[in-house]
Amino acid sequence: MSKPLNVAVLGCGFMGRAHSNAYSQVNHFFDREHQPVLKACYAREQEKDKLEAFAKRWGYESMDTDWRKLVEREDIDLIDVCVPNFMHHDVVIAAAEAGKIIVCEKPLAMSLAEAQEMVDAVEKAGVANMVSFNYRRVPAIALFKQIIEEGRVGRPFHYRATYNQDYTIGADVPQGGMALWRLDSRVAGSGVTGDLLAHSIDTAEWLNGPIKRVVAHTETFIKQRKHADTGKVEKVDIDDACMFLAIFANGSMGTFESTRYARGRKNYSTMEMNGENGSVFFDLEDPHILQYFKYADPATGRKIEDHLTGWQRIHVTNFEHPYMKNWWVPGCTIGYEHTFINGFADFLASLEGGEKFMPDMRSAMRTQKVCDMVLESAKIGQWVDI
Repeated sequence: MSKPLNVAVLGCGFMGRAHSNAYSQVNHFFDREHQPVLKACYAREQEKDKLEAFAKRWGYESMDTDWRKLVEREDIDLIDVCVPNFMHHDVVIAAAEAGKIIVCEKPLAMSLAEAQEMVDAVEKAGVANMVSFNYRRVPAIALFKQIIEEGRVGRPFHYRATYNQDYTIGADVPQGGMALWRLDSRVAGSGVTGDLLAHSIDTAEWLNGPIKRVVAHTETFIKQRKHADTGKVEKVDIDDACMFLAIFANGSMGTFESTRYARGRKNYSTMEMNGENGSVFFDLEDPHILQYFKYADPATGRKIEDHLTGWQRIHVTNFEHPYMKNWWVPGCTIGYEHTFINGFADFLASLEGGEKFMPDMRSAMRTQKVCDMVLESAKIGQWVDI
């Protein structure tokens, strides 16, 4: 028997759309007791016209321009936080105190101190919670994790990650406003470190264990931009680019790079691990492919025959691959939007007595800590222990 789960989504932008679609689709592909109901949505008063169109398109039963009213409603079970980063702290704490289930977009907070208060609130209230690091639910990345756990990489030596885009290169691109709030430090907290590298750090620690030490450098290439809200030219305080070296607790070495100034790169996120027995590589712009190099048989430790060595491209669409038995026939790919559906399917399963959902807010606080230490290292120009 289905159990309605009344959802309020706060935010009607890019992530609001992605989450609304996932709630609408999850029960079509996964057998879950809970049935998400699009009960209410929120945006600022200034965006009321956009909110009305959003609510109509996705079939929300109601809408409001005061998020606190939605948090207080007794007919709302779950608060989904898709608003800009500076609002996460207050919304999550209020939702926790109201006893709501909470879904929060990444990065969790503006700082580690904020994240700690949020974690304290949800744990004190005992409410179920998840943070939407959706790339863990890309089937090929989940297969990456499976290959590691099966011992096919062996002792890890290197981990490297990139996350590059190009949409802010022009000096005439404003900061702030609805579209470009990620360039305003007062709203976003940080630049590529919190927005992009948070994803890279989350997957890195999920795949390769905790990062122990970092040394970083950041750059802001365009120092001043016109603000979309005020029309005034203001200083830019976010990082346009960040690179850092990392030492993992398991002794492996890591390199991380992220920029919004990589001409031609739209959402180029890669990760590679090199180990004693093999290597694995993934590129988000080719998301249905996982590349794997087998050097030694994990069962025997013996090197495979020389004439059979080489990188293989695994087309991650078979029923045996993570999540794919819920989708189409082998050979048919799924896309970006499906990562959110997979994530909500796992979260609903956790509400129904299944495995604990990760990452929760405590896990995401760990990622926030690494982000903060990366920025601290860049500020002081020295290695920093996590």
